[in-house]
Amino acid sequence: MAGKIDFLTPKEIVKELNKYVIGQDKAKRAVAIALRSRFRRHNVPVDIMEDISPKNILLIGPTGVGKTEIARRIAKLSDSPFIKVEASKFTEVGYMGRDVESMIRDLSEISVMSERAQEMDNVIEKAQENAEEMLLDLLVPPPKVSKKNVREISADTHINTREKFRKMFKEGKLNDRTVEMEVKSFNKQSFPVIEVFSGQAGFDDIGQDLKEMFSGMFPKQKKLEKVKVSEAYEILIREESERLVDTDKVIKNAIEKLENSGLVFIDEIDKIASREKSYGPDISREGVQRDLLPIIEGSNVMTKYGVVKTDHILFIAAGAFHVSKPSDLIPELQGRFPIRVEMESLSKNDFVRILKEPKNALIKQYFELLKTEKVNLAFTEDGIERVAEIAEEVNLKTENIGARRLQTILEKVVEDISFDAPYKTAKKFIIDAKYIDAKLKDIVKNEDLSRYIL
Repeated sequence: MAGKIDFLTPKEIVKELNKYVIGQDKAKRAVAIALRSRFRRHNVPVDIMEDISPKNILLIGPTGVGKTEIARRIAKLSDSPFIKVEASKFTEVGYMGRDVESMIRDLSEISVMSERAQEMDNVIEKAQENAEEMLLDLLVPPPKVSKKNVREISADTHINTREKFRKMFKEGKLNDRTVEMEVKSFNKQSFPVIEVFSGQAGFDDIGQDLKEMFSGMFPKQKKLEKVKVSEAYEILIREESERLVDTDKVIKNAIEKLENSGLVFIDEIDKIASREKSYGPDISREGVQRDLLPIIEGSNVMTKYGVVKTDHILFIAAGAFHVSKPSDLIPELQGRFPIRVEMESLSKNDFVRILKEPKNALIKQYFELLKTEKVNLAFTEDGIERVAEIAEEVNLKTENIGARRLQTILEKVVEDISFDAPYKTAKKFIIDAKYIDAKLKDIVKNEDLSRYIL
């Protein structure tokens, strides 16, 4: 099942990524090739299609350089089921914590929810029509039949009254009127044991599975409630949408989409790399790697929606590898990531571009946020340069967190304006280098303060 990006050429994919991610041309080329390979696989002869493995990618580089953003944008562009997980959150089978198969179970949930939302969009017009008729039934009940089999209200009178109410409803004149209707609700007393599991490490999946199992045994109860017409209409639309959606079709399409275009981003994979043969925590690290291996190689994972094959899910792993190195991963796992890309550290010029160029650029975000308070925020060129310069300087002096440093600095720069925005009489603020120095000069000079504040 191909996504829309599958029909783009590698150059076109890179062009789309350039709208959101600055630099990192090598990484963009790598993911573009991997995605194009998916499209090619769907067009090869059937007898060889199943044997073509996805081109899994290992991104190597410090935090904040765009690893996650590249993966997230690729998932959105390709309309693929996507999940980001942190390798350090998993534990070896037999230890307390989440097992590696949980990421596929979570991804199946995401895929089904996404597919269900799309199907509900497809039936929304029909659901609205049905909900309107059901609401009118509540507002203008059908005429009763007397013992003599004579209607107390004529059919014509009922139809005319119903149409008058329909007109008033569409004009919003009935929104504050209340109607009595059946509203579905769960009986919480049905799940006393499940609550014991909630929040306990290692029992997240068990608790969720038990809830789902018992929800079928103890169906939703219905109770009569008085609700406003506007609220009743929304409830009826939701219930009708759920009724009109073919659940079996949704699950089938979602699993097919997951198996053929699912994308798993495994962050912090360097944290489970064993630096040398030893006892203690490193044993567990290697255990997690061995548990990951069959999922990435291709195996069957049981989910509540059935068996999911992971053979053609694309895995993108990422890590800083400051202490360990890719060769510290077990050889079998290294072999499952044939494409290796070293991400480049961001320079001052990169920071300037990140602040200005992307569709979701930080300066654009701050401008639009304060615009809601009728405050006009304007950054000068030297102001942008100064923010970028400080970000580079602080990253060099302290921990390098890449572009994430920009948001920390900008928050400090616009803090007073943002706090006082609702009360300001002056509604235009120029953020130039002089203003930024006044706000941050002492902090930047003092390395200890920089560590804590920026």
